[in-house]
Amino acid sequence: MSARVRNGRSLSVRAAVGRAGARGFALVPALFLIVVLGALAVIAVRVGTAQQQAVTMSLEEARALAAAQAGIEWGAYQSIDAGACAASTTLNLMEASLAGFTVTVTCTASTFANGAATAHSYVLTATAVIGTYGQPGYVRRVVSGTFSSAT
Repeated sequence: MSARVRNGRSLSVRAAVGRAGARGFALVPALFLIVVLGALAVIAVRVGTAQQQAVTMSLEEARALAAAQAGIEWGAYQSIDAGACAASTTLNLMEASLAGFTVTVTCTASTFANGAATAHSYVLTATAVIGTYGQPGYVRRVVSGTFSSAT
């Protein structure tokens, strides 16, 4: 019986040592899983932020185009109504969705013969700007148009 006890002890000591070595085995895959899920979460946040910034800039570009077109319409009205145009005029828009835009309208006038009458042609360029150049929120759009007083 003493041999069995000895063998029994020997087996139980080996089994205890084997179980003690396997205690940290699940820690490595768990840490790996946490790191991978954390990286995926960071990537998802960055992609979402980039998409949100793209949408915001697209909206600002559309607003800048509308501000430049408003400058062209203002310049056309001023030119045709007054019969002449100012070389350069700066408009600071403060209403509704165009608030904050600065629009610079330049005008070049020329005359031409329209049958027996003389007519005027106006080339207008409107530049709409918001933000500071080099900063993330900077947007600039330029629109040109040609108008005539001829009928």
